[in-house]
Amino acid sequence: MTASLLDTLRTRRSTPAHKLSDPGPDAATLEDMLRIASRVPDHGKLAPWRFVVIDRAAGARLGETIEAAYVADNPDAAEEQRASERGRLARAPLVVAIVSRAAPHPKIPEWEQILSAGAAAQNLMLAAQAHGFGANWITEWIAFDRRVLDALGLAPHERIAAFVHIGTAQARMPDRPRPELADIVTRL
Repeated sequence: MTASLLDTLRTRRSTPAHKLSDPGPDAATLEDMLRIASRVPDHGKLAPWRFVVIDRAAGARLGETIEAAYVADNPDAAEEQRASERGRLARAPLVVAIVSRAAPHPKIPEWEQILSAGAAAQNLMLAAQAHGFGANWITEWIAFDRRVLDALGLAPHERIAAFVHIGTAQARMPDRPRPELADIVTRL
């Protein structure tokens, strides 16, 4: 592995979505990032995931659906909370939804397919950092709300694995405590 790849892996850190600003990746950079994201373990070559690219304008349009769903469940919501919900997918210049298409298969367990979608999300996070952007993997309630999933064009069997928010980090985020290897490694 090259030193730069090792450095990216050693220093990977999420940047809160509200601390991601313009510019986001241009079309060629985004295409490269999505190609990298798709290079994950995929038993059976099923591609049990897909990507939905949401720019700020699309995030604002989807925000109307998100706000309506939120208000339907919380009719007494204050305007501040409604505005927050409306802006949920427009906090960063770009959001990529990683959609899990895991389905029953005679040879490939659904669990492996779901993990492949998670690996695609992680590769996208690493690709964003390697290209000099900040990123944040978020799901939140909208990932589980059928009204929002319908607005995103998800089929009934599809699920959101991640919303990866991408943009230019306003500041370098400090590292957070990581688990001690002695606490998470078992040797047999």
